[in-house]
Amino acid sequence: MSQLADRTKLVKPSVTLAIAAKAGKLRASGIDVINFSAGEPDFDTPEHIKAAAVEALRKGMTKYTDVKGIEPLREAISEKYHREHDLSYRKEDILVSCGAKHSLYNLLQAVVNPGDEVVIPAPYWVSYSDMALLAGGVPKLIPSDEASDFRITPQQIEASLTPRTRIFFLNSPCNPTGATYSRDELLALGQVLSAHGCLIIADDIYEKIVYDGFEVHNLVTLCPEFRERAVIVNGVSKTYAMTGWRIGYAVAGEPWMTGLAKATLYSSNGVSTPTQWAALAAFTTESDFLETSRAAYRERRDLLVGGLNELGLNCAPPAGAFYAFPEVTSISQDSREASEFLLDKARVATVPGVVFGPHGEGHVRFSFSTSIETIEGGLESLRRTL
Repeated sequence: MSQLADRTKLVKPSVTLAIAAKAGKLRASGIDVINFSAGEPDFDTPEHIKAAAVEALRKGMTKYTDVKGIEPLREAISEKYHREHDLSYRKEDILVSCGAKHSLYNLLQAVVNPGDEVVIPAPYWVSYSDMALLAGGVPKLIPSDEASDFRITPQQIEASLTPRTRIFFLNSPCNPTGATYSRDELLALGQVLSAHGCLIIADDIYEKIVYDGFEVHNLVTLCPEFRERAVIVNGVSKTYAMTGWRIGYAVAGEPWMTGLAKATLYSSNGVSTPTQWAALAAFTTESDFLETSRAAYRERRDLLVGGLNELGLNCAPPAGAFYAFPEVTSISQDSREASEFLLDKARVATVPGVVFGPHGEGHVRFSFSTSIETIEGGLESLRRTL
């Protein structure tokens, strides 16, 4: 019998999927489960975006496109970065992918050699370390905790970078903690990184979801010397409630774009054509969706975080993204056990913090990309249980 490649054994089974499967079984047996585990907006995709996809289908826009994506979409992304971040990228510097994850995976495949270090601030989005392992790299974590609002320091970066460091990941706002770096903090991180030759990957997927007047800054804008050694990865999934449309993109100079294009050509040959026209409408059509959804997230955040703190689950309000990351050691020191307890006893589905690396232990992730009624119901169930 044939065996799977050794690299597949490096990837851990998904605890998130296991929790989701258990919650699904409970629902199938007639038990109501209050779901805080989803990492996607609960809003529907705006109508003008859906209409653009329908129109593309009617016009027969169903053939292959350039592996980098349709030109109008890449031009719109170029204009976005010039308008919002004062960055000048050509359409040739942009590649549209099947979601931001697709860009990240292909980029690591194109850049990482066996034994290369991939430095990741922790807690981190679950896929970073496994994608590094599948590319033959060695994930190297920089820990953070509540004392620093889950932000790392320049001194920590300085101590972590070595001649073997190939990539440094920056995710701001961050999944799962909501940690978001200010202009001065980014400049301080950039000062350390500028002395090292590693590639910087800026995962900016939550850049539009920030609260309390927080202003998002782009690391490449602040540190122009990174223009040729940084790749910006983003997408429409979180911002425009388009998770299932699978549209992400990467912005990069050379040689990174050539490598990314090669990896994309031989992994997917590009992205669904009608969905690209839908994404174009997201970038080019006036809409109040961003403002209304952000206001809704802020209201939900305040309700959830306030309720968790009242229950003794210490939780600072995140500055960005749509996740709360409370401490649950009063339930169990083991975040898996805490998450299972909440599901079994309170019928509340969360994600164990250890999923996001060992430095997430002692926490669980609640997503507040769900309705006020769901949050109120979840808090009431937690009150009865705890």
